Amino acid sequence: MKVRVTVSLKDGVLDPQGKAISHALHVLEFPEVREVRTGKVIELDLEETDPGRAEQRARQMAENLLANQVIEDFVVEILK
Repeated sequence: MKVRVTVSLKDGVLDPQGKAISHALHVLEFPEVREVRTGKVIELDLEETDPGRAEQRARQMAENLLANQVIEDFVVEILK
């Protein structure tokens, strides 16, 4: 079963990479961009057929390794 874990910085945490991207977009004449926040997407292919169990295991992976819960939030989504 395919699962997607999307990790993003919590509100209030500085995002220097997002600031650099925002600046570059303005230099490239995309002035409509107000703010950029970066994150990461991790797709897992699990040997699991139960969606609830797959989500639980992916959540455990995110809590233990994939996300730094001090500064990051994450969302788990079943792709099937």
